[in-house]
Amino acid sequence: MDRLQHIATFCGNCDCGCPELFLDQNAPPERRVVITDDFGQRVQMSLAQFRVIVESAKEGQLDEVLQPANA
Repeated sequence: MDRLQHIATFCGNCDCGCPELFLDQNAPPERRVVITDDFGQRVQMSLAQFRVIVESAKEGQLDEVLQPANA
């Protein structure tokens, strides 16, 4: 993963291999954003796709995911 530029670690309070966000400037544009999970899997997407996720989160569109099912 040396070609990946580390952007953020989501959690960081343990040593369990927390999800991380990277940029891969050498990847094709549609695969430049890389998100890894603690199981060794990865998701790749374009900056435009990632922007939609970030904007949706900022607008509160993802808030209900964090609510308990019976709330």
